[in-house]
Amino acid sequence: MIMKLPAFRTVFEPFRIHSVEPIKMTTPADRKARLATASYNLFQLRSEDVLIDLLTDSGTGAMSRDQWAAIQRGDESYAGSPSYFVFRDAVRDLFDFEHVIPVHQGRAAERILFSVLGGPGKVVPNNTHFDTTRANVEATGAAAVDLVIAEGRDPASLHPFKGNMDLAALEALLTERGADVPCVFVTITNNSGGGQPVSLENLRGVRELCDRHGKLLFLDACRFAENAWFIREREGGQGERDVVDIVRDIAGLADGMTMSAKKDPMGNIGGWLALDDPDLAQECRNMLVLTEGFPTYGGLAGRDLEAVAQGLSEAVEHDYLRYRIVSTAYLGEALQKIGMPVISPIGGHAVYVDARALLPNIDPLHYPGQALAVALYELGGVRSCEIGTVMFGRRPDGGEVPAAMDLVRLAIPRRTYTQSHFDYVIEVCERLVERAHLLPGYRITQEPKALRHFTAQFEPITR
Repeated sequence: MIMKLPAFRTVFEPFRIHSVEPIKMTTPADRKARLATASYNLFQLRSEDVLIDLLTDSGTGAMSRDQWAAIQRGDESYAGSPSYFVFRDAVRDLFDFEHVIPVHQGRAAERILFSVLGGPGKVVPNNTHFDTTRANVEATGAAAVDLVIAEGRDPASLHPFKGNMDLAALEALLTERGADVPCVFVTITNNSGGGQPVSLENLRGVRELCDRHGKLLFLDACRFAENAWFIREREGGQGERDVVDIVRDIAGLADGMTMSAKKDPMGNIGGWLALDDPDLAQECRNMLVLTEGFPTYGGLAGRDLEAVAQGLSEAVEHDYLRYRIVSTAYLGEALQKIGMPVISPIGGHAVYVDARALLPNIDPLHYPGQALAVALYELGGVRSCEIGTVMFGRRPDGGEVPAAMDLVRLAIPRRTYTQSHFDYVIEVCERLVERAHLLPGYRITQEPKALRHFTAQFEPITR
């Protein structure tokens, strides 16, 4: 007789480290000088001057042994490469869209799609547009409208699916301005709102409204696997299902998708636009040829197509997803214990700190998120990303208003850092909490017209 033992508490990395990359150690004095040179914009730092890089999870993960092996199979034919068909079939296996159009990354898919569907007077609703999605909508003259549920704008709410679309608000928009809406978008998981998932029930509700009003439904699906795992863990009747089947259910509710393969598919580059409508697909391919490349490579090398295809199969493995979500929660729950306010429940790809709550002395138009991000780097060499008034406060007319929330995202690169790295981040945050009241606000001294957070220059506001 085999005795059944309780499960162990520790969820460890379901992989071994095969290759290592050195980290250059720096001092606070070093980092203070680097910040001044970078005009206090963390995007402008050299990565070699960063100890723990949590700026983004986009393209920053460690590829697997099998992905590196797949790279060796890459065929670099200009047209009709077998690597494209490996890639296409891997995408179709999970998402089952007829037309799979490769692009170099997600924003290229957005640019192509909205150049066809957007335009002045148009309105594109989303639960919450992320930065490049919003920018590509607005670049066509269309308006990007966010319709996340009220709980999604409340950092302390414990709603299990804070990424859900507000169905009543969507119905009102489609009723009032249906002729101006070319499509409806849902971002899974909701990056701007704390990496929060969308439920299957909510997606079905969005689908029903789109059917009733004759609208296309698209997914911004770059973190589809994490969203599916949250559905499995949190939504009634889903707990015994395979993540692959949940992913197929999600895709089956949509007419198409944009994808950055630099997230859940674990590529260092790549993406795609997938859809069923043949006429729309042809218009998008015409734009692809103008801006990205031939339809069977779309701005990617054959080796990249092969690596993404392999990464898709690894992204939906249960052992990996369990580790991924638990390790992110480990960091988030530890920050909560030391008094750092974070978005709850903890998201999948990142921990989001509520900078406005931590720094109530800094006016939102003096960028508390930027203040916190700068301080994290100067104190401990931890690079993070402001997601707040810097990223979303500027209006298309050039004015500025406070964003709905001022957050700092600690994005977790996939399969890159160990628990001791996170323990160090926790220690840095603990010291920062003690001195948060001393942090200055910031002002922008120079900024571009679009996506200003990437290249804007800042200076601290002297008290």
